Amino acid sequence: MQPVVVISVDGLDHRYLRDADRLGLRIPHLRRLLKEGEWIGGLVGAVPTVTWPSHTTLITGVASREHGIVGNRRPKSESGDYYWMAEMLRVKTLWHATRKAGLKSAAITWPVTVGAAIDFNLPEYFRGRDGGSMDYISVYETATAGLVEKIERFDPSFRQTWVDDRTRKVAAVYLLKQEKPDLLLLHFVDLDAVAHEAGPFEREANHTLEVTDGYIGEIAAAAPKGAVIVVLGDHGFERVDRDLNVAVFGAGMRVRVAGGLLLAEDEATARRVRESGKLGREVPEEERERFMPGVKAAAGFEPKRNEGFAMKPGGELYVAPYERGNHGWWPGLADYRAGCVFWGEGIRAGRRPEMPMEAIAGRLAGLLGVKLER
Repeated sequence: MQPVVVISVDGLDHRYLRDADRLGLRIPHLRRLLKEGEWIGGLVGAVPTVTWPSHTTLITGVASREHGIVGNRRPKSESGDYYWMAEMLRVKTLWHATRKAGLKSAAITWPVTVGAAIDFNLPEYFRGRDGGSMDYISVYETATAGLVEKIERFDPSFRQTWVDDRTRKVAAVYLLKQEKPDLLLLHFVDLDAVAHEAGPFEREANHTLEVTDGYIGEIAAAAPKGAVIVVLGDHGFERVDRDLNVAVFGAGMRVRVAGGLLLAEDEATARRVRESGKLGREVPEEERERFMPGVKAAAGFEPKRNEGFAMKPGGELYVAPYERGNHGWWPGLADYRAGCVFWGEGIRAGRRPEMPMEAIAGRLAGLLGVKLER
């Protein structure tokens, strides 16, 4: 058994790591992990490739159709609120396995953890947000009793209006030095927020990752001897230059958007979509069945690169994007992968092929010496 520190950098596309030199990134701590650790050549996401389902896949080993977290927010028929509560999970997680084995777990703003059986828990919960930051009071009210006060005594700077990545780092250092959990799940959010606003791989996002790299260095220094540190992303990221307005494009056709694809319901519609030249790759049926089993359609199409989908009845064929960067694309989109690196005692250095995101939970369980229940 080894202590495991999982650092999720929301929006860490694998190209930040692969293309670090071309991007001119000053990320010495990540570069050390990449050089000395096991660098996975990208994690292939599961539908939908958004934050809350992906984080749940990382700790359960199954896709959203099995674990039940099918979006960041619940369907409108179920209030449309976020999947806050751990009781909404349909399967067991790493923290269940850790507790069953008599080990200690901790989590910092990890999605779907309100009320979770985690020993030291600062859940992802907020009434207000400012970019990647969550209002302090909401996190305080849902945290493990007495935990916030202990962190504040350890480092008084933890207390501020917003819980941001700096204060998440403070909490992580406290937990590693004082509580010594066997499993720590940490969710950094600032990179994702900036990449949505400014676009991925742009100056603002790159700077945010450089700041995050400093936090990773502090956490690595606080980790116990023999620990394995895993830094990974929850999804890739794409720049969005414009959106195809499906309400206009699909007028008179039987189309819908699901899982990042435009689905044509019948062959006549599929033929019209192909002939339009407005979409990107047509996804083979076997690939659609792999990522979105049971969803029937005559054909499915990715958008063109750097284009998204919008639904604005009565508008133009192409509209300005809501954000300069986004995710939620089809997992098979070329180069759309999350970054991942394992580092620590017993981890062999080297570059490994890409792997499905579902494979991570089992690997973490093996390091911890616990068994994931299905």
